Amino acid sequence: MKRIILLGLFLFIGITLSAQNKNAKATIEVDGVCLMCKDRIEKASIKTKGVKSAVWNIETHELNLVYDERKTDLIQIQEGIAAVGHDTLEIIATDEAYASVHPCCKYRSDEIIEDHEN
Repeated sequence: MKRIILLGLFLFIGITLSAQNKNAKATIEVDGVCLMCKDRIEKASIKTKGVKSAVWNIETHELNLVYDERKTDLIQIQEGIAAVGHDTLEIIATDEAYASVHPCCKYRSDEIIEDHEN
């Protein structure tokens, strides 16, 4: 009986540990308008422990990530991005963080967005 219980416990632990992916892939939307934004967003993502790859697309505003679920999650990554002044769908940058971005990167301004479209 003890062997059966131990076997069940080991199976449960093994399944739980394997449920976390060390090369998880995700795509999140991040606001920004230019190459300086791209650099800032990607650097903030990479600084998050467990993020292996971060590539932000200027046209689609999609940030493609490869990260270790055992070390981080999407909320932590988005918090790092918001801390440098960029909004995601789930986390909005504080006014102070947004104010710290370069004037060219003020993605909340319709005028700046139009300038980057031309």
